[in-house]
Amino acid sequence: MHRGGAPRIRFERRLEQPRWLSIASPFILVAAALAVGAALLALVGAAPLVVYGRMAEIAFGSAYGWSDTTIKATPLILAGLGVSIAFKMRLWNIGAEGQLFIGAWCATGVALFLMPKDTPQALMLLAMGLAGFIGGAFWGFIPGVLKAKLNINEIITTLMLTYVAFQWNNFFVYGPWSQRGFGLTEQFPKSAWMPRFTDFGKIFPAFQGMTAHFGILLAVILAVFLWFVWRRSKWGFGVKIIGDNPRAARYAGINLTRNIIVVMMLSGGLAGIAGMVEVSGVVHRLQERFSPGYGYTAIIIAWLAKLNPLAIILVSYLFGGLLVGGDAIQPAGIAGMLQGVILFVVVGGESMLQYRIRVER
Repeated sequence: MHRGGAPRIRFERRLEQPRWLSIASPFILVAAALAVGAALLALVGAAPLVVYGRMAEIAFGSAYGWSDTTIKATPLILAGLGVSIAFKMRLWNIGAEGQLFIGAWCATGVALFLMPKDTPQALMLLAMGLAGFIGGAFWGFIPGVLKAKLNINEIITTLMLTYVAFQWNNFFVYGPWSQRGFGLTEQFPKSAWMPRFTDFGKIFPAFQGMTAHFGILLAVILAVFLWFVWRRSKWGFGVKIIGDNPRAARYAGINLTRNIIVVMMLSGGLAGIAGMVEVSGVVHRLQERFSPGYGYTAIIIAWLAKLNPLAIILVSYLFGGLLVGGDAIQPAGIAGMLQGVILFVVVGGESMLQYRIRVER
């Protein structure tokens, strides 16, 4: 008598992913995450549709809501672009939050101690931006060298350096740079403030009350530039080749060591600019916790946008809306909960998109 064996389930990697699925997958994943979030909200007695509707209204329902969301989206775009550069080459920069803090620290040093207070605003902001980039790039250079020269896992080094950056920042805001012992520095001079849209309200009445700053323009310009680099430049093509097949890249004469270091420095440098933009455009000083985790959220954003610089802008606005809407409603902590759910769904969903399930007997 023949007896069939128990079915065996295995995962088989897809040889080719349909183009429609690649385009639709971010929307599918976000919808799935919102559905899971709705279930969790229902469990705690909240009405999911009411909560989501209220969040959308607060974040996007008015010009002022868009302004607040833009403030949150700006550092997310810059940090998201930064980590996407590393991810393109299959380098896992998990330390954008630390690079962001070091960039902010360097920009603060320029604003408070290096440049005279009466420096023209454009020159002051340019110097702060360069300092922020250099600081973040140095924080990316360290794990880049360790990876390129010693093959030390960059996930560990970038993550550990983040905690070093926190303590470095805290030492200064509670020590030499502290204002009367509090965990913050003195306020920047006006020349070190990023211009806000409301500053031009007399010329453009629609800008009145819009506290969003000009950092968003810098973020969009860099996103467009990076999109061009990936699509049109020889270097961008080389980075993707290294990420897809390092051995083939080495045979093609591409210097892997140099590119690993350069990519990690650029990745950290953009995160550093995000820190500079935040302290000059929002808080106008360096303080202990000026970032609610922008560097960590940037990792989710980059993956959800599939490392597309233009898509990073859209996804950053989505997460900016989550932060703005989540801070204004109950139950408290909903924004963080949704971010965690989205991360879980994105990671799991991407795995399912890359593989198919086979049932064999």
